[in-house]
Amino acid sequence: MIPDLRIEDYNYELNDARIAKYPLECRDASKLLIYREGECSQTIFRELPKSLPEGSLMVFNDTKVVPARLFFKRASGAHIEIFCLQPHSPAEYNEAFASRGRCSWECVIGNAKRWKEDLIQYDSDAPELLAVNLQARLIEREAQTGIVEFSWEGGLCFSEVLDMCGRIPIPPYLNRETESIDLERYQTTYARVRGSVAAPTAGLHFTPETLSDIAARGIDIEKVCLHVGAGTFLPVKTSNVSEHPMHREPFTVSRNLLALLAQGGRPLTAVGTTSVRTLESLYYAGAACIENGAPSDIGQWDPYTREWPYSTKEALEALVAYLDRIGSDSLTLGTRIIIVPGFRFRLTDMMVTNFHQPQSTLLLLISAFVGGDWKTIYNYALDNGFRFLSYGDSSLLFRG
Repeated sequence: MIPDLRIEDYNYELNDARIAKYPLECRDASKLLIYREGECSQTIFRELPKSLPEGSLMVFNDTKVVPARLFFKRASGAHIEIFCLQPHSPAEYNEAFASRGRCSWECVIGNAKRWKEDLIQYDSDAPELLAVNLQARLIEREAQTGIVEFSWEGGLCFSEVLDMCGRIPIPPYLNRETESIDLERYQTTYARVRGSVAAPTAGLHFTPETLSDIAARGIDIEKVCLHVGAGTFLPVKTSNVSEHPMHREPFTVSRNLLALLAQGGRPLTAVGTTSVRTLESLYYAGAACIENGAPSDIGQWDPYTREWPYSTKEALEALVAYLDRIGSDSLTLGTRIIIVPGFRFRLTDMMVTNFHQPQSTLLLLISAFVGGDWKTIYNYALDNGFRFLSYGDSSLLFRG
């Protein structure tokens, strides 16, 4: 049954002064709230490894933020901002980034009413950018987005064009333009696979030294990849959560990790809500594999609309067997899963995460994870001077 939840019950007062507008000088110098069995305490993030069980498993999201904001100008002088969301043609990320000369993307368009179907030019006077001759044409318009075809010269691939012309899309609640510090700090140190338009911010605190300390405790570090979409910025605008549509996000998990998870028996820490959503989606992909012979995208309410009779081990082993059958070493799907109170967690025991916006799907996920006790955590953070949102402080939550 789809849970009947009022979003107003997941609200708290967040003053602008509590939002971290810039990162701290050192990534691992942030404060760390630890929540376990209804009690909160605090330390410094670099001490995180000491709170993790020895010999456990830790899963990170190694997606990489792309400079997806582009600024164009019409012949009339009107400025148009284009925010690339996901590739349209080619539809696969790697192929889109490797495209030379032309590709199209689904985009959010700023000042869209001033743009019809005319060709517009990238807004720059820099000689090296003029030589690229980046242009854009609107080929399809929807309510809030559109399909934009980009064309350029110089033999560059599209990823190189974005690196030259694009800006990192920092969250709108920072209320400032992208600055040079964001090029490095709005990216995890282990980011590898291009595709996100928002950072998996729980990972921003980790340094190579912290990762070494984690490994020294016999904790295996594994990676998944979920490309974070712009929907992560969207608040829940409906009074009942059941009416809020979740956006699809693509994810990839290796066969080796699936086999490791199927073995079970080790506490699992997910770094960030994106890793949690990826890991918890795997059960439903495996259940579909058992029933239909192949996995499928995970729907928003799949976990709630029926009883699932399979064990986690059965579901994960079905995915491994499927990959072996098709001769692939990784699973790539999409998920719209929403995790709200009433959700049954099947893989994740602990979570590292930042502090999230009021009335957001991420706050709903936190509430589900700690058995509804989210106010204890957030009141403690507010009372003890924690910094909030993307560049803010962190927490380690043990599942309630």
